Amino acid sequence: MDFSLTSTQKELQASLNKALKSISPLDRVRRHAQDHETFASDVWQGLVELGITGLMIPETHGGLGLGILDAALVAESLGHHVVPSSFLSSVVLAPLAIMHAGLEAQQRQWLPDLASGQLRVSLALSEHAAGRRSGSGVICRDSRLHGRRLFAMDDAGAHFFLVVDDDARLLMLERDAPGLVITPLPTIDRTRSTARLDFDDAPCTELGSSNPLLVQHLVDVARLMLAADMLGASSNMLEQAVEYAKLRQQFGRPIGAFQAVKHMCAEMAAELEPARSLVWYAGYALDERMSDATLACLHAKSYLAEASRLVSRSATEVHGGMGITDALGLHYWFKRNAWSYQALGSPEHLREFAAQCLTPI
Repeated sequence: MDFSLTSTQKELQASLNKALKSISPLDRVRRHAQDHETFASDVWQGLVELGITGLMIPETHGGLGLGILDAALVAESLGHHVVPSSFLSSVVLAPLAIMHAGLEAQQRQWLPDLASGQLRVSLALSEHAAGRRSGSGVICRDSRLHGRRLFAMDDAGAHFFLVVDDDARLLMLERDAPGLVITPLPTIDRTRSTARLDFDDAPCTELGSSNPLLVQHLVDVARLMLAADMLGASSNMLEQAVEYAKLRQQFGRPIGAFQAVKHMCAEMAAELEPARSLVWYAGYALDERMSDATLACLHAKSYLAEASRLVSRSATEVHGGMGITDALGLHYWFKRNAWSYQALGSPEHLREFAAQCLTPI
């Protein structure tokens, strides 16, 4: 059997990597972070022109109709280039939620605009993945939301919020809905945005009834996208470390000639070697709705979280004092990996959940 990517998937990733070099070079990422931009409209428009915004949406609604594994490949490229743009919520999760839970009229209303990039959606489901925090919780009564949701993802530039309430119902509401208060939550990663949402009788539109299985599917997909993002970011950091080790001279020799540096680079490569297979299998398992899809996503994210932490630390150490300076910019990948490490569950939390999945009832 052939366990590699198809030629189309390889071409997709290769062309995307080439385009992202001009759409989101390091100088653009640095400007976004230093100027405290909330939404990089030019970067988003670049993704729109590439057709990325319609990635998951059926062709009947103006999209490309690709699968979850394809989205994971795109997420890997976005992490590799540390792109400061919405992707997880607007491009992947919101279309999936609307396709699986929305009425036909709702699909006609929202999917074409999502595909064209005219509509952006922020998703609030982190507490269904990582557990509820004190003071949070959302209930819906008569299409009205009450309560609080923490860590809504990709809120910058979003026109709508897709909220999962405590009863696993999917609810859409407009950004300017009365009774909704949005509070940005600054994090270590300035390439992505998060917010706290407070609801006081805020009007919303329901996407079907309570659907815990769909919510779990969305959580699985979200974890896989974060794992793929960490794979891309860590691969870039490894490449930068190896290249620097070839060029940096110490005692008249490239530092890559020293055994300690060789071992650090080899350890990073060894940690990432099985990661790509984990991501590919998890994407395939989700696309095929295999019984171990949830477990595969838990393994992929928990493994990549710890592998990316090792790579982030080691790559920075290879660069020495330069590794923490803004002149180099390595810290953007470092912080992106750190954000993804905790988002939707730390490795310890994910392994505990995986053990529960494997425990006989």
